[in-house]
Amino acid sequence: MKTVLCFGDSNTYGTPPLAQLGIEARHGADTRWPRIMAAELGTDWHVVEEGQPGRTTVLDDPIEGEHRNGLRVLRALIESHRPVDVLVIMLGTNDCKQRFGLGPQDISFGAGRLVQLAQATGFVDKIMLVCPPKVLERGVLAEMFAGAEARSAGLAEAMRQQAQTWGTGFFDAGSVIASDPLDGVHFGAAAHGVLGLAMARKVAAL
Repeated sequence: MKTVLCFGDSNTYGTPPLAQLGIEARHGADTRWPRIMAAELGTDWHVVEEGQPGRTTVLDDPIEGEHRNGLRVLRALIESHRPVDVLVIMLGTNDCKQRFGLGPQDISFGAGRLVQLAQATGFVDKIMLVCPPKVLERGVLAEMFAGAEARSAGLAEAMRQQAQTWGTGFFDAGSVIASDPLDGVHFGAAAHGVLGLAMARKVAAL
């Protein structure tokens, strides 16, 4: 059986679009894109969901905590689930927050560091770097993500270049889905369904 480790943020965890802050909600298992991907791939694949709301690529969050830094936890997760046949990394949305002030190139470099770390462990066979859809400055998250619409507009191409540099697979999630306009960040149920099916095809073709 092949193992797929899905390493991401709230959109891998399954947080739905938010109408107000402070709501602790999660799409059901049958709705989340990693589970939809798992069902499409079939019984020869074991899909591990490792999504954490607020997770960044390599940044300690001064407000939400340094434990949201993906670089701090990725190696431990890889070693917990080794050997990993496919590592899917979909991060970068939270790096677009106003508090960090990063542009698309620096955000993509953060994703590249995660790829380097994963390759160096020797426990990962293949990697799929996924660029999340563009952030929209909408609703209750608009202030937190002020300026993110422009910052995330060039992220797909920057991520594509990182994938080429490190020899990984690449997929632009924004080519098949969009962030929900309710909060501009999270995915609705229909988007999870579309992404799950698309990711199954990409992973199977690696």
